Amino acid sequence: MQQIINFLIRYKIFLLYLFLLLISCIFTFQSHSYHQSKFLNSSNYITGSLYTFSDNITSYFELREENNKLVEENKRLRSKLFNNVVLSPALIDSTSVKYEVTRGRVINNSYADQRNYITINKGENDSIFQDMGVITDKGILGIVENTSDNFSTVQSILSDKSNINAKIKNSNHFGSLVWENTRDYNVVQLIDIPRLVPLTIGDTIVTGAMSSIFPENIPIGTIKRFDLDNSKSFYFIDVELFNDMTNIDNIYIIRNLNRKEILELEAETEAND
Repeated sequence: MQQIINFLIRYKIFLLYLFLLLISCIFTFQSHSYHQSKFLNSSNYITGSLYTFSDNITSYFELREENNKLVEENKRLRSKLFNNVVLSPALIDSTSVKYEVTRGRVINNSYADQRNYITINKGENDSIFQDMGVITDKGILGIVENTSDNFSTVQSILSDKSNINAKIKNSNHFGSLVWENTRDYNVVQLIDIPRLVPLTIGDTIVTGAMSSIFPENIPIGTIKRFDLDNSKSFYFIDVELFNDMTNIDNIYIIRNLNRKEILELEAETEAND
């Protein structure tokens, strides 16, 4: 208490000055509308800035939740798209559903090796198994190679082992999508396209109908350049990917519910030949 009294005595002149200044400011604002408006505008500006800052902070921490909602909605929409539920879902019999879609995230990604693999945060506990297709919102990513209870590794399309059925969207001519130029992780190759097929730089390449892993017409990329192998009469086509393979986060895993039946039928047919 004595320290407070000593402080007041020591700074009494300065404190008196602040008190009188405060009184004068109050009288000034009360007697002049101009000063009142300036004070209110300044106050509103400061308050508004604080609210804006607070809202920005809140929005930032809610981004992951909002992003998860968007990814979940995309999963539902893609599931309907893959199963041709477009105009009237009520008219589609449940037995027509051929594909299940599961959302996931990439937790590890390689793209500079000859055989690149991607690790995702879904596994057998999520009904993820070998030979399921993996895509992003921009296009195909790869095929599930190995699984554990909670994780899976995906053979990337950037692998010299990768071979995926693909076609030219505007003509439906199909071939095999491979990665032969392993120095460029933005470009893959489409082979086995006959020389009679008309090609144009910029044509879109999508998944073909000959795959039991991917639904048809999933985007892959566009034709960047092409050459003709005269000895074989087939084009060698460079396809620039829609995906940025160095920056993959949210993914979708696709399960073809009819794949087992298809493979068994094909195996039986081959055995009877």
